Amino acid sequence: MRRPFFVFAVVCLLAVVFVQCGKNSQNSPESGIPQPVDLDFEKIRARGYITALVDNNSVSFFIYKGRTMGYEYEMLQRLAKHLKIELKVKVISGIEEAIIRLNKGEGDIVAFPLTVTEERKKVVAFTTPHFTTSQVLVQKKPANWRMQPTSMWEKSLLRNPVELAGKEVHVLKNSSFAERLQNLSREIGGGIQIVEDSADAQTESLIRKVATGEIKYTVTDQTLAQVNQLYYPNLDISTVLSTPQQIAWAVRLNAPVLLTQIDTWLIQSRKNGIQPILYRKYFESPRSTMQRFASDYSTLTANNLSPFDSKFKEQAAIIGWDWRLLAAIAFQESNFDPKVESWAGAIGLMQVMPETGEFFKAKDLTNVDENIRTGVRLLKFLDDNWKKTIDDEEQRVKFVLASYNAGLGHVLDARNLAKKYGYNPTVWDDQVEAFMTRKAIPQYYRDPVVQAGYCRCDEPVRYVKAVLDRYEEYKAHIAE
Repeated sequence: MRRPFFVFAVVCLLAVVFVQCGKNSQNSPESGIPQPVDLDFEKIRARGYITALVDNNSVSFFIYKGRTMGYEYEMLQRLAKHLKIELKVKVISGIEEAIIRLNKGEGDIVAFPLTVTEERKKVVAFTTPHFTTSQVLVQKKPANWRMQPTSMWEKSLLRNPVELAGKEVHVLKNSSFAERLQNLSREIGGGIQIVEDSADAQTESLIRKVATGEIKYTVTDQTLAQVNQLYYPNLDISTVLSTPQQIAWAVRLNAPVLLTQIDTWLIQSRKNGIQPILYRKYFESPRSTMQRFASDYSTLTANNLSPFDSKFKEQAAIIGWDWRLLAAIAFQESNFDPKVESWAGAIGLMQVMPETGEFFKAKDLTNVDENIRTGVRLLKFLDDNWKKTIDDEEQRVKFVLASYNAGLGHVLDARNLAKKYGYNPTVWDDQVEAFMTRKAIPQYYRDPVVQAGYCRCDEPVRYVKAVLDRYEEYKAHIAE
């Protein structure tokens, strides 16, 4: 069987890179993969954030009971903290699409569990490997396998890779699994019918199809196969198709400083135990894996965030907001715990203060419906107030969130300070936000334009960012 078109495209891309290395970035018409933009670590650090392209699967990046989780996600959080820059995450389906966006500058690191191959080395630079694994065949056990001795039902399964001759195997397009099957087909004299699914398909969707009987075979990494076998015990993953292979992340070929920064941290994370701990958490903890899979509030199996989603949707319509933003506020306030009470006396899911409840004539803030309703009425009150001076909806949401957390008076003070010192009082980012953090300094909280006085208002600044970051993550996983 011929090599896929992607390999030919890679060769064409390299030719274009060498011939036109001095020109501006442009697409290779043969491959559609652009030349990498000039964006190494110095420029990334100067702008203040790194963008990671991630895959949405059961170990890399998902939401469980409102909290964003995953091996890649937690590793990336720690990497960004080490680099002292902000982390932004984009969910991408398909390796080729991720490489295209990486080279365009829409991402700085492909944080997929990528198999290191010679072909991929021609278009990306791999980081220090995270771990090694082997490729395995995923096949379905016979229907009555539980009723038979293992020696009986095993006879119906493929154990020798030679037996794949003449069989149809589904894999992701342009994946290392497709490449391995092509090589294997040549090794055994041909005959493997390789069906490459669309570039935006996901490995776990093919694994699920094997479990349900829609297709007979697929190939995946042993680590991901072991996790999915917990979800689908009728799968067999014992037939190994490759020697151990390295799994790594990738950056642009022309970003050597970024690569060095990541590699240095990865080596350090192994030495201090961070990487092994996270590996065990997501790859070697069957009980927690099954809990996530069985939950109604995991994006691995459902489209729900919490038991209160319907209530968020109903109340969000009153203020005209996306319900997922309301959910992000509730998670930030209470971790979706309707019984929690703060040290300051804030109550329930939306952490409503008793005096706020009195103002809006709430009778019982421990009642979930009344608690959410009161929280939303406060949000609408704040939104109506800020509409008088802030037209931009995106900026106004930030003022509302800050006011919900710190109180309207402190945000009004920060706005007045911003105006006094020549900043834009209608913009949150780097403008009013900057004076929120200064309200703990006597020069500012004693200023005549300040009415609410002292405030350690770095917390509201972090609050706004945390809520909006979680909202973006919810939008990436949960349908509106």
